[in-house]
Amino acid sequence: MDEATKEELKWKFYRLAIVLNAIVLLVALGVVALLKLQGNYAIPAALILFAAALGLGLYFRKHYKATRRWLDEQA
Repeated sequence: MDEATKEELKWKFYRLAIVLNAIVLLVALGVVALLKLQGNYAIPAALILFAAALGLGLYFRKHYKATRRWLDEQA
């Protein structure tokens, strides 16, 4: 693998790692919202956070598969 390809892989990996961390954070915040928020805000807030995590999960899966294909082509 040449230097340019290694650099591209590094940035692809960083992007996926950040998105995965955001997914974990959104799910954790959703659980906290369910358990700690008072009144009528707990369920809608948790649903919004879980929906955002699901959307990011789909984005992550799509780009993870594309990165895997790209990496297989480079090998």
